Amino acid sequence: MNIYDVIVRPVVTEKTEILKADEGQYTFEVNRRANKIEIKHAVETIYDVSVVSVNVLNMPAKINRMRGRRRVTRIPTWKKAVVTLAPGQRIEALEA
Repeated sequence: MNIYDVIVRPVVTEKTEILKADEGQYTFEVNRRANKIEIKHAVETIYDVSVVSVNVLNMPAKINRMRGRRRVTRIPTWKKAVVTLAPGQRIEALEA
């Protein structure tokens, strides 16, 4: 798998911003077929940083229902990776 196909997008929420500032952890949405080794290699190559560890979570599908209507939307399953960098390193492209 190409390294640019492994990482889909960074996940930016309040919780991920706190993790980024306090512990040097960055969160990405990754390809569902990617494993920890491929994710580590992709982050190290694209952002030129040293990755200490990678934690992977399979996020379940969600069903959203609109109140008062019969409209139902389904968010598909996706894979999330929390990447911990070496102390003192940052990804400048993802800093706000």
